[in-house]
Amino acid sequence: MEIAWYGLSCFRFSERGKATIVTDPFHDTIGLPAPKLKADVVTISHDAPGHNNYAAAKGVQRVIDRPGEYEIGGVFIIGAALHNTSGETPKENVGYLFEYDGLTVVHLGDLDHIPPQSVIELLGAANVLLVPVGGGGGLSATQAVEMISLLEPNIVIPMHYQTPEAMPNLDPLDKFLKEMGVSRVQQEQTFKVTSSSLPEQMQIVVLEASR
Repeated sequence: MEIAWYGLSCFRFSERGKATIVTDPFHDTIGLPAPKLKADVVTISHDAPGHNNYAAAKGVQRVIDRPGEYEIGGVFIIGAALHNTSGETPKENVGYLFEYDGLTVVHLGDLDHIPPQSVIELLGAANVLLVPVGGGGGLSATQAVEMISLLEPNIVIPMHYQTPEAMPNLDPLDKFLKEMGVSRVQQEQTFKVTSSSLPEQMQIVVLEASR
């Protein structure tokens, strides 16, 4: 499958013969131009302008914005309640596990805390982990490192961090990389992965934002 990143928490997953999925498309009100995408399915982690612009994707057959189990276009999807704990009123947040013929991708949405063991066990099947690292309502760099150590994915793709175009309230990627003790990372415009190409040792992949 191929993974492309469009900024913040918005990704596009595509594989021949399977449903194309877009996660957390954003509105241009956040300071970035809204992505223009085509997809069969859009998943929304929570109802906020940085994550809920499903109209940015054309051809959508299904919008998923709540926990549950789904099978669409050959992709098995589990939505897990990962409601955030910060603030007086807990903020709804749904994390998603996507399974493509034995390859699992986990998107944590705007998770802001380390969830209980039952959730860790559900998400622990992640081959590819899309993890917020910049704070600002999501995991801080330190929390992201802890989450990665618990889930032990093959591949980590950081998201939800400060970029040159916008997001001044988020921490930069370098802070997370420093916490991970990493000075060099694999940087890609898009990332292609299969169940047979997974690395034995955990790998961090930094994607360039597509426009």
